[in-house]
Amino acid sequence: MPAIDPGQTYFWVKALHLLFVMAWVAAGFYLPRILVNLREAGAEPAVQARLVLMGRRLYRFGHVMFGLAVVLGLVLWLGYRVVDGFPTMVGSPAGWLHAKLTLVALLLAHFIVAGRWLKGAAARGLPSVRALKVFNEVPVLLLLLVIWLVLAKPF
Repeated sequence: MPAIDPGQTYFWVKALHLLFVMAWVAAGFYLPRILVNLREAGAEPAVQARLVLMGRRLYRFGHVMFGLAVVLGLVLWLGYRVVDGFPTMVGSPAGWLHAKLTLVALLLAHFIVAGRWLKGAAARGLPSVRALKVFNEVPVLLLLLVIWLVLAKPF
């Protein structure tokens, strides 16, 4: 049986982690936009029904992508315990990682709020179009900070 190359394993785990993160973030960017469109659709039931269906499917997809990204993120963090020579951040000064994970938790909370608004849109209504457009920009700013933390590792 051939030996596991830790460098290749790390590369593939990280590549798949990034793929699933990008898919989840895409869902997180688009779901609030669906809410804006839903609010702007007014009293057109066919359009509203289609947007709600799209939103629900996107919300489910986003949760699956987030779950896969988390699992692979845990492998990146703890893989050294399974694969000898696997790079790790455990024990290194990684304050940036804690800040990044906090921002990811905020992104997840934003995604969940958008899903709850979608779920209750018919019963409770939605915030104003202006508020939804501001809400739509929040994940962009949070992701910008996440990217900066990952690339700069300032602390």
